[in-house]
Amino acid sequence: MIELNGVQTLCYVIKTHSQATEHQMGPWCPAHIEDGMEKAGIWFKDDKVYDVSGHFIAHLDEFYSDNKWKLYREDGTIRVTETKEGCLAAAKPNVDKEYNNYCVQCLPDYFKNQVTTFVIPATPTYLNTTQSLGRGGIGVAFNGVKYDPPAPTDAILAAHTIAPLDDHGGHVNPHGGYHYHAVTSGTKEITQTDAHSAIIGYAIDGFGIYAFLDKNNHKPVDLDECGGHFDDERGYHYHAGEPGGNKIIKCLHGLPGYTELKE
Repeated sequence: MIELNGVQTLCYVIKTHSQATEHQMGPWCPAHIEDGMEKAGIWFKDDKVYDVSGHFIAHLDEFYSDNKWKLYREDGTIRVTETKEGCLAAAKPNVDKEYNNYCVQCLPDYFKNQVTTFVIPATPTYLNTTQSLGRGGIGVAFNGVKYDPPAPTDAILAAHTIAPLDDHGGHVNPHGGYHYHAVTSGTKEITQTDAHSAIIGYAIDGFGIYAFLDKNNHKPVDLDECGGHFDDERGYHYHAGEPGGNKIIKCLHGLPGYTELKE
């Protein structure tokens, strides 16, 4: 039993290195403006997903209508964070000035010894009020990778940096290693006996997170402000947002557990 918000609650305690095993992590940044999309990840804007090819990097000034963007050198090579030190300097809200105009790429091996502990109520409690997501993990996928709140795109873009996700919606930062900001494909899921979308993990409040589209490629309906709803089979549950939305879920409707990170 663990005390959550003054209430003794039976919880699952899950420890993970947050490293995907059933799919490749990366790639993220292309090395040259002539590199194709197979050598890089994805980015998002206005609910749309874009391949971060070399061509995309070369035209960020047009993409964002800002001529200060130039992540590549005269020979066409792209400025990419290639060390742990570069990652630590660039993958934070106040990006070091020397890493402005960089493609930020942190590798999973930099933080492979980190352990994230998830404390999740075994029997979730629905609350009429909503809870904000904060900056900790908002849930966990079945492969042990953390679902994170929205990426801080304002801080990233203000430094004229870009921090691509891989094709599975994940990237790496110093505060939890590899984690997902979007749900795309390739992770473990549990299909349902009806046409409902598959469950892909659990939110930190214990309610299930299900894929966006059902077996017939239909979108969920009647979602609340957090991205959840009720049905007779599953009770209250969430649906992951579309990959370009930068929001797996928008808030919590249950009594939340918490995460702890150990270096």
